[in-house]
Amino acid sequence: MDLKTRITEDMKAAMRSRDAARLSTIRLLLAAIKQREIDERTTLDDAQTLAVVEKLVKQRRESASQYEAAAREDLAARERAEVEVLSAYLPEAAAPAEVAAAIDAAIAETGASGPRDMGKVMNLLRGKLAGRADLAAVSAQVKERLAGS
Repeated sequence: MDLKTRITEDMKAAMRSRDAARLSTIRLLLAAIKQREIDERTTLDDAQTLAVVEKLVKQRRESASQYEAAAREDLAARERAEVEVLSAYLPEAAAPAEVAAAIDAAIAETGASGPRDMGKVMNLLRGKLAGRADLAAVSAQVKERLAGS
C-alpha cells in the first residue's frame, strides 16, 4: 500500500472513531499533498509524499518552539500533538552508527577528498537517508569529516 493510500485509510479510521484532533491533522496533510500535486501538475510518489510530511513536521516543531518562547503552552501542545500524528508516516529514524556508516560509505564511493566534494557526498546521502535522519546534522558531520581529510 502506498503512503497516500495509507493516509487516506487513516483518515477514514479517524472519522469512524470520531478522533477530531487526528482527523484534522490528517486532513491538513492530505490538503498539503493535493496542493503540491496541483502546483506541480503531477501525482506524487512515496518519496515526494514523504517530503511533504517532513516539511509539515518541521513547520510544526518550529511553531511549537515559538509558542513555547511566547509562553503559549496550549498552542505548543497542539503543535506537538500534530507532530506526533504526522511522525507516524515517517520511516524509522536511522541510528547514529548507521548514519556514520552511511557517511563513510558515501565518502569512499565518491572518492571525496576534501570540502569541495561535499556536494557529491550529500547527493548520495540524500537518497539513502531521506526521512530517516536530519540532513542538516548529516551535512555538518560530512563537513567535519571532509575537513579532517
